Amino acid sequence: MFTLDNRSQNKESSLTKALRQIQELNSKIQELEQCHKDYVVSQQNLIPAIAEICISPIQEVQALRILIYRGEAACRQYLRSVLVKQRQTS
Repeated sequence: MFTLDNRSQNKESSLTKALRQIQELNSKIQELEQCHKDYVVSQQNLIPAIAEICISPIQEVQALRILIYRGEAACRQYLRSVLVKQRQTS
């Protein structure tokens, strides 16, 4: 009898441990999904700025490439450089 009780306790503790791990993974998945949503929103917020700042289609394409491949910060830096060049030529 003791052996059966011990086995059922071990199974229960294994199931409890597995359930806890599943809950932790679900929490991490939710956190990553939120980070991804925030990232997408921050990138989408730059698109109107790209359209407003860039004069030529080539500049727009370059800005979008930078946004996609190097990220938001690099794109903002590129847009600042475009603005500086525009001010220097005017």
